[in-house]
Amino acid sequence: MCLIAFAWQPDQACPLVVAANRDEFHDRPAQPLDWWPDTPNVVAGRDLRAGGTWLGVARGGRFAALTNYREMQQTEGDAPSRGALVADFLRGDMATLAYGEAIDLDRYAGFSLLLFDGDTFGFVGNRESRGVQRIEPGIHALSNGALNSPWPKVEQARSLLADALAAGGDTGALLDIMSHRDSAEDARLPDTGVGLELERFLAPMFICGARYGTRASTALRWAASGQVDIAERRFGPDGQPQGESSIRFQRQA
Repeated sequence: MCLIAFAWQPDQACPLVVAANRDEFHDRPAQPLDWWPDTPNVVAGRDLRAGGTWLGVARGGRFAALTNYREMQQTEGDAPSRGALVADFLRGDMATLAYGEAIDLDRYAGFSLLLFDGDTFGFVGNRESRGVQRIEPGIHALSNGALNSPWPKVEQARSLLADALAAGGDTGALLDIMSHRDSAEDARLPDTGVGLELERFLAPMFICGARYGTRASTALRWAASGQVDIAERRFGPDGQPQGESSIRFQRQA
């Protein structure tokens, strides 16, 4: 997952709203959004190479999502799957802060992790903002850097989510805002050490490429009433549509 815009407003009728894009190589196998047969209380897409996920929810009232941290030197090697951090949280019952504090940050390649246990919303990172912290109410966005980094697509995602919320947007409207393919002028692009050509390619909210790009957009509306709506649009090479899924359920204590 490479771009997540979310509104955390605990005093609202819909306290958690999420719109996100997962960017990945197109040849990496994955299962669409669905209930997991081996963990029936979890609904998420699934990475079939490592078994984890990039974003998901649990029927008992948990949410988690993850982005990789962009850095020139990728040191995954024998490091454990970062997607397992999301899956293990959704399967378990540890509180947000306790789970974050238990992670051995040095074992993993760079990541940023969002965790919500139904009460506390937290952020865990092992690069910038290292460690676990509470997320304050408001509209936030996360890409492959620090939370609310001033990257053009991060700022655009926050603005578009705010507009969608003001218009009372449903999951379809949330998915639509993640489809923007416009870039930014070179002077505004971040310098993450990957070179200008790659920065340009990765700059849009929706990345369109033959080998690598946005594989799925996900929208989540988490109502105080207990109703959860989650939807996914999937894409193949060059942004070709490959189907949609939507699930509604009632949270259970």
